Amino acid sequence: MKPALIGLIGSLILTGCSTATYSGPGLEPIPGSMTYDGQPRSKLTKSPAGSAFPHDFIDQYGQQVEETYIIQPDRSLIIAHRRYKPIRFFGD
Repeated sequence: MKPALIGLIGSLILTGCSTATYSGPGLEPIPGSMTYDGQPRSKLTKSPAGSAFPHDFIDQYGQQVEETYIIQPDRSLIIAHRRYKPIRFFGD
């Protein structure tokens, strides 16, 4: 009974998650995002404006998140894409 309940709850959580894509000024940061507490102090001086790079982290709910950032001409970052990765259980 417990595995079925855990599976049901997991399915409901994943149903509520969607993959967001870049549109306009970028996505709002969430805890764990590189820009959650404001822009990073270090300026990405060696990377050209328009470059994109990924950042993986675990959010406040324990889900693995992958975000893609784009470097702006003023060296600030915007979140262009966010994807919640599926939760994997041992034995899957």
